[in-house]
Amino acid sequence: MNNFSEKVSFIWGVADLLRGDYKQSEYGRVILPFIVLRRLDQVLSPSREAVWEADARSRHLPEALREKMLMKAAGCGFYNTSRLDFPKLLADPDNVAANLTGFLHGFSANVRDIMERFRFEVQITRLDNANLLFLVARKFVEIDLHPFQRNPDGSVHMGPDGQPEPNVTNHEMGYIFEELIRRFSEQSNETAGEHFTPREVIRFMVNLLFAEDDEALHQPGIVRKMYDPACGTGGMLSVAEDYLARLNPQARFQVYGQELNDESYAICKADMLVKGQAADNIKCGNSFSADGLPGLKVDYLISNPPFGVDWSKAERAVRDEHEHRGFAGRFGPGLPRKNDGSLLFLLHMLSKMKAPDPGPNGGGSRLAIVFNGSPLFTGSADSGESNIRRWIIENDWLEAIVALPDQMFYNTGISTYIWLLTNRKAPERRGKIQLINGVSHFREMRKSLGDKRKELGPEDIDTLTRLCVDFQEGPEVKLFDNADFGFHRITVERPLKLNFQPSPERVLVQQKTEFCPVVFSGLESHGLRPRSGPGRPSW
Repeated sequence: MNNFSEKVSFIWGVADLLRGDYKQSEYGRVILPFIVLRRLDQVLSPSREAVWEADARSRHLPEALREKMLMKAAGCGFYNTSRLDFPKLLADPDNVAANLTGFLHGFSANVRDIMERFRFEVQITRLDNANLLFLVARKFVEIDLHPFQRNPDGSVHMGPDGQPEPNVTNHEMGYIFEELIRRFSEQSNETAGEHFTPREVIRFMVNLLFAEDDEALHQPGIVRKMYDPACGTGGMLSVAEDYLARLNPQARFQVYGQELNDESYAICKADMLVKGQAADNIKCGNSFSADGLPGLKVDYLISNPPFGVDWSKAERAVRDEHEHRGFAGRFGPGLPRKNDGSLLFLLHMLSKMKAPDPGPNGGGSRLAIVFNGSPLFTGSADSGESNIRRWIIENDWLEAIVALPDQMFYNTGISTYIWLLTNRKAPERRGKIQLINGVSHFREMRKSLGDKRKELGPEDIDTLTRLCVDFQEGPEVKLFDNADFGFHRITVERPLKLNFQPSPERVLVQQKTEFCPVVFSGLESHGLRPRSGPGRPSW
């Protein structure tokens, strides 16, 4: 079973065991952690005995030093000191739950962190209570996710060149994991602001980011960094990494991210781990109130932050930074209204841009972010939103805005826009902003996925990328000066004009008004007085 689609279908078949005891949207909580454990178990199999020896020698050492010794013995960025592996778990069917839990606790801290965020021990108990744990574990033992081919005795099979013959490479493992993430995401009922970004939209954003750097990205041994402050399950980082790997296999691409949701963070970090990436570059927490990567400066920034999400939980930290640090912090230009933190994500990302370098390396950064219409239009002159837009435009960072077709996302049909920003504009773009109308570039999907009924085809991506790169006016492209977007809010006041002209109607109203005291005095003579209280007097 070496074929990619066969492996995915086999793993997806585990869902048949879960049906009835689990909802469709819950399948990923079981299958994804098991995939991670099976892959890591097989990656560690050649170094297992070396890790046991290092563990025995290092138990009296400080934890930090012991960690380094065990990592070195494992030969990768994680380890497991447990004497168990997946086949041994099945050898004791009556104690699979206890043994699997002990197996988890033998892993290094970074793997335990992933499993804790998955709340996997809760799933172990749930599966065990439903008499499913042994069946699911046995299913995963049947799939071979070992990075190298093996001989019948279990040793690694060596090729004619003396190097291990690949079986499931990190790259292939990443494809398997991400395909399953995509399937689970399509089945889950998420809110419009927490959707899974379609792969073709990510590819288009990555095209826009890399289009101006094509020559530089072909240099052998080049190192580039990318950051996503709302990385979700890591889809954007993975697509960018894959793009650069195809463009230049010799390039080194380092990815960084932060995610608030525990489960999404666990999936993203696990994806980095199974692909051999530096998983510790993925942080958990609120990017506004607890920046997990302070001081980080990167070449590329990409994100699809949640739409219309209230940032009240981080309000104290954000306002404190805004008021006390000003432009030395991230939120100096202004603060948007509390019911939509989209522009806060943009300000946070801008703080991670590298300074431009006039030398041959160029320096600077490029940024692509998906927004709905709110950041474009919300806020009058001198509001927080307006001041943020003004600051960006006056610094000449906004390069282009691309309007996408509606119905592009799985759980929201609203119109969306890609903002492209950079602090190293090409000379011909300086002082200009490019607007691209891409709403007609799509193809209808054969079968809709929730609210997603349209997608960008390869030709649509190529066309829109070319429109952006060509930088020429046309039916779907408009070029404006930065100053064209400035405006003032003016309050127009005029003198109060009163009309004192008498008329029969006004005379009648006056007579009725004069009659009222007479009526009141007549009622009082009969002992009736108005009661005080809100509203009209009552008798």
